[in-house]
Amino acid sequence: MFLKLDAMSLLLAISMVGILSFIVSLGLDAIVGEDGFGATGNAVVITAGFFFSMFLMIRFGWNLTDKKFAVACGLVGAFLCLTALMLLKALVKRLGNLNPDRPSA
Repeated sequence: MFLKLDAMSLLLAISMVGILSFIVSLGLDAIVGEDGFGATGNAVVITAGFFFSMFLMIRFGWNLTDKKFAVACGLVGAFLCLTALMLLKALVKRLGNLNPDRPSA
């Protein structure tokens, strides 16, 4: 679907998703605090996850001509990506505190 867009339409789509994800990530940053990536980092992860999940859906043969279904797939993928990265960050943070010789921050 978005692979067949011209450059201006693709730039507009990325900008629109980026702006909306930044607005969402401002509120999300206030909720998750240190466990997140900051407002801009969360927005980048959400935007990249949105388009990456749509790309994967197209590669696996799903038909994304229905725009509501395409947006739903993009949102699910974006927040799955954000959740996975936040869990990975929390896991690394917790495992880093297991070393008894190093003082915890």
